[in-house]
Amino acid sequence: MEKVHIGSIIRGELRKQNKSNRWLAEQIGVVPRTVNKIFLKEYLDTYLLLKISRAMNVDFFAYYSQTLNS
Repeated sequence: MEKVHIGSIIRGELRKQNKSNRWLAEQIGVVPRTVNKIFLKEYLDTYLLLKISRAMNVDFFAYYSQTLNS
């Protein structure tokens, strides 16, 4: 099964959307330092991933679903 490093994917999408760490922190109710920690994580709590997905309008769960058939 292919590995998914969700923190790196979130960081890449945030940059692609030209949004700041502070913006994401405000959207999900954490401090900017926590966003930096999220970027380093290979796995995230599903509720946190849901909040990030909603804030950024991206289905980050799909990255895991795509690996089911590989």
